[in-house]
Amino acid sequence: MKKKVTIVMATYNRSHFILESLLSIQNQTYSEFECLIIDDGGTDNTLEVITAVLNKDSRFKFLKRLDNYKKGLPGCRNYGIDLAKGDYIIFFDDDDIVHPQNLELCIVELSKTEVSFCRYQREVFFNEFDYRFDYSKIYTSFKIDSSDVRRILNHELPFNSCAVMWKRECFEKNRFVEHLMYAEEWELYSRIISSGFKGISINKCLFYGRKHDNSNTGEFFQNNPVRMASQADAVVLVVQNLKEKQLLTNSLIQYFITISIGFKEYNLFNRILNILDLSIFKSLKWIFFYQSYPLRLPIYKLKKRFK
Repeated sequence: MKKKVTIVMATYNRSHFILESLLSIQNQTYSEFECLIIDDGGTDNTLEVITAVLNKDSRFKFLKRLDNYKKGLPGCRNYGIDLAKGDYIIFFDDDDIVHPQNLELCIVELSKTEVSFCRYQREVFFNEFDYRFDYSKIYTSFKIDSSDVRRILNHELPFNSCAVMWKRECFEKNRFVEHLMYAEEWELYSRIISSGFKGISINKCLFYGRKHDNSNTGEFFQNNPVRMASQADAVVLVVQNLKEKQLLTNSLIQYFITISIGFKEYNLFNRILNILDLSIFKSLKWIFFYQSYPLRLPIYKLKKRFK
């Protein structure tokens, strides 16, 4: 019997994009899936736009987020996880395009018992999408485990929300933190991998993210206070998790404290220091690092330039 995939798609007022996204899912070369479209209380004509797909293809289901899940992307995704009937779970956004081989190639990799997730490449596009896909099944790959957590957290090894398929077991004890309105997948995925789940990354692009100013990422880089506060909260949760698992190295502490410099109004540095619960000497060391960093930054930039 074929393994089933549950696709969870949260949506909010994206009637102008969502149909194109759903059609790219409908065109998958692997057909054994359910697509749960979770509406977050939108007020546009999304349902009207996708009704033809819902009527003709029973794999697609449109549901309203229940009130016991917090409004926002994490709450919608948690609702989808709780409803999921698939052996595998993947999250797609309502404004992007999925490569036709996405499900097929991920399932090939996940049929290997030693891996619990499959990561793949993601590219971005602006305006109209070029549908000339690469259908090659030849690609390289590499393994991922808890030793890669630092590379994941500093984005050296990006874990985009829509660029990973997970075995259902990864969510038996893990859910999105529903008050986070940004960096929720960064926090959750690092928590899953730091728990010991191993995976594989394939060097093939299987997802295309649409870039526009109204996306969560776009709002974050416009210094939206809700997104900024959420990033600070996510850092606190990640630091707590790594400390509990004894994975919080000095280089990671340095990384998070460097991040905190850009979040002074959210008191991020002091929140991190409280979690670390260090001796007075070690606390003073990090206070000095934090306070002197802006003075040292020009030197770092100069060294990097001449490397």
